[in-house]
Amino acid sequence: MLKPRLNWLLVFVPFSAIADFGLHNETLTFVTAALAIIPLAGQIGHATDELSLHVGPRLGGVLNATLGNVAELIIGLFLIFKNEFEVLKASLTGSIIGNLLLVLGLALFAGGLKRDEQEFDSRAATMHSTSLTLAVIAMLMPALFVHSTATDTHVQREVVSVIVGIALIALYAAALVFMLSTHKHLFRTPETDEKPTWPIRKAVTMLGVAAALVAFESEMLVGALEPTVKSLGLTKFFVGLIIVPVVGNAAEHSSAVVFALRNKLDVTLEIAIGSSTQIALLVAPLLVLISLAAGHPMDFVFTVFEIAAVGLSTFIVDMIVHDGRSNWLEGAQLVGAYIVMAVSFFFLK
Repeated sequence: MLKPRLNWLLVFVPFSAIADFGLHNETLTFVTAALAIIPLAGQIGHATDELSLHVGPRLGGVLNATLGNVAELIIGLFLIFKNEFEVLKASLTGSIIGNLLLVLGLALFAGGLKRDEQEFDSRAATMHSTSLTLAVIAMLMPALFVHSTATDTHVQREVVSVIVGIALIALYAAALVFMLSTHKHLFRTPETDEKPTWPIRKAVTMLGVAAALVAFESEMLVGALEPTVKSLGLTKFFVGLIIVPVVGNAAEHSSAVVFALRNKLDVTLEIAIGSSTQIALLVAPLLVLISLAAGHPMDFVFTVFEIAAVGLSTFIVDMIVHDGRSNWLEGAQLVGAYIVMAVSFFFLK
């Protein structure tokens, strides 16, 4: 288990409150709140890891799968309540392509520099890429429905979104059962002799406190979004696609690279590709269902650019992981693909 290395950023928790309530500076509030969320998300991950060691590998796998993207889910909830659906959809897209291209690319590049090749179990990676392909189909079909008919209504969009969301969540649950129960013998579980360093009560308490602070920071972050975008001359789409996902995933990103340096590629791929799968099959549809229940309905209709970005990212990752081997060049290619997409989205109005 990796120890938190970003805890010094916790100083931005009080700084963000001062910037918001004392200085009333929206841009400074946005920046400091974003920096504060980074270590808090890391604390959520650390507390989850501690709980996983207490409950054993099977339930631990379920815990990690369930709580792996709590920070993104909390940020998404506040975006829903502010009706910032463009930013939310972009952030979901950005989380997927960021994990698939930037995080996995940096990890494969760093891990491969001192080795000719690194090996990993391709079965789990292939299963995740297949699930992501299904997610691309789920993103594509509602968009085709909306753009191919001139008579669609909000009710029709909501019905389509609910059905798609339920189907994706069911598929995600089925994948968990497949990996952790019925076919767990097919998937290599990294050996570990680690023991928990926190008692269960402390782990649960830290998880709750970190989640509450993420909610506090997310409210300030989302509240300062509109003026910050205007003052910096950025588009909401770019902020959602690049900045918000980095904020929610930075701690997890660094862990993926460190595991690759230790030649533990199975863990790296589970962090990068597994997290993308969870965003696509669980977090995104769950936020759609929550938005409908909360009276702030968000449909499951993504833009052509978002669908293309996720589809192309899934395609290139599938090409790289299918043989169970990687090298530094493949990592560089993934990072290059991310840079191309990020620059293109920066100039998209």
